[in-house]
Amino acid sequence: MPWDQKFTHVLHAATESTIGPSLTPLQRYDQIVDGTRNILDLTVATGARRFLLTSSGAIYGPQPSDLAAIPEDCAGSPPLSETSTAYGQAKRAAEHLCALVAEQHDLETMVARCFAFVGPDLPLNVHFAIGNFIRDALTADAITVFGDGTPLRTYLDQSDLAHWLLTLLEHGRPGQAFNLGSDEVISIAALAHLVRDILAPDKTVHILGQPDLAAARSRYVPDIRKAKQELGLRVTVPLQEAVRRTGAAAKAANV
Repeated sequence: MPWDQKFTHVLHAATESTIGPSLTPLQRYDQIVDGTRNILDLTVATGARRFLLTSSGAIYGPQPSDLAAIPEDCAGSPPLSETSTAYGQAKRAAEHLCALVAEQHDLETMVARCFAFVGPDLPLNVHFAIGNFIRDALTADAITVFGDGTPLRTYLDQSDLAHWLLTLLEHGRPGQAFNLGSDEVISIAALAHLVRDILAPDKTVHILGQPDLAAARSRYVPDIRKAKQELGLRVTVPLQEAVRRTGAAAKAANV
């Protein structure tokens, strides 16, 4: 695309989350950081004044077991010495790049810290648990949970996600980060049963893992009060309806 074109707004959502786990940690880090720098350079060159980065809840690191939902001012971060945290580290670096470029070029930058989502465009055959459950409900003999089912998650429908992103791009306060996700908390085991009840009531749910009673329960739950209070955003599609829509789209596509 020629750089002599002019734009007013840029939304950077180009990180490849589907194939991400197949990359080496260094490849994943470089893809996110270098890609963000390239898009920021493009934004400045085309004269755009507002820039939105889709970051991730992974920037907070492991959610403390005594914290019900992660707010934007949480001081947690992924462990620097663990290469498995390359995704979260890269997203943190990308956020910092936004701040640096914003200061130097008087650019209005906002950050969307995205959590988990569901909708017709969700791949069903990669590492997204809810997608795997929907696939199993439609094509397998049973729905399989490979872990112990205890982690807590939330899922925002993709139509809400699109509305939230556009609202943040147009109306978010420059220099601010906002969590994007649902506040409807559900365990992975309960999610598998919910998908079964909606899409394949006659099938069974197999949970292969056994809970470790001594381990802290995994949580990945955003505090979305800031988005609600500052931007008037709301979750409009309940999880049950989001699962129903995703299943219907998969059936129509003969998944």
